[in-house]
Amino acid sequence: MPQQSAPIRWQAYEHEHIERGRDWYWALGIIAVCAALISVLFGNSLFGILILVAAATLGLLAKTTPLLVEFELTERGIRVGDALHRYEEVISFWVEEHDVNPPILLIDTVKWLSPNLVIPIEGVDPREVRAFLSERAEEIPMKESVAHKILEFFGL
Repeated sequence: MPQQSAPIRWQAYEHEHIERGRDWYWALGIIAVCAALISVLFGNSLFGILILVAAATLGLLAKTTPLLVEFELTERGIRVGDALHRYEEVISFWVEEHDVNPPILLIDTVKWLSPNLVIPIEGVDPREVRAFLSERAEEIPMKESVAHKILEFFGL
């Protein structure tokens, strides 16, 4: 049985915001329009529309600043903003503090829509987070998913 302890709380941004210049948006638009035109020339106009919508979405996401999210480790589960991930849904966790700054908490869950959580740890000791979670879930070494790294590369 895990020991009763006070919840661990911290706040962090959803992701690191990279300010994009006008050139980036121009390049995004030119590439999207060229790809859409090529798609239409090959007779796939629906794919061309999809390319333009995806580029517009990417541009809007790159422009918006990330939200400040509150994270909390409680006796019931891991709270990310308003969503609670109960410990029964957590398969395993890993605290990565060597290769990244700030350290990150990687959580593997049974949920279908959000199976892997990547949570930045800022303002609290990562060893304290590891000790708290090791009493409630299995600790297994993990790495960030490739999809998350790609989104991080694009600043999303």
